[in-house]
Amino acid sequence: MAMVRRKSAGSKVPVLYKIMSRQEWETAQVNGIYKGSEVDRRDGFIHLSAARQVRATAQKHFSGIADLLLVSVAEAALGPNLKWEVSRGGDLFPHIYGALPLSAVSEVVPLPLVNGAHQFPEGLPS
Repeated sequence: MAMVRRKSAGSKVPVLYKIMSRQEWETAQVNGIYKGSEVDRRDGFIHLSAARQVRATAQKHFSGIADLLLVSVAEAALGPNLKWEVSRGGDLFPHIYGALPLSAVSEVVPLPLVNGAHQFPEGLPS
């Protein structure tokens, strides 16, 4: 089962991020769609983060959790199901009302835990 899909070189498409477990990603691949985590389903939408938010999201909601993936999602591929809503600290966060189509995923990379902190890929905008 393939885990990593690379975005095309030089892509300037606005990207949003979802942090998920490897198991969640593998299940999404089998189903052909991602229906969200237990927290997402409870809240009624899939939580995403902008690049400037994703590190704080990892620290607040995924601290100390290993075997996570950072899933890059093309914002434009989400259409009207994407809503920007006020959340943590009054900041606007992206939420998907509905499932995440895997066709919107541009890249999936491991989010290793090193000395208790998640290590993000080089070049990730902040």
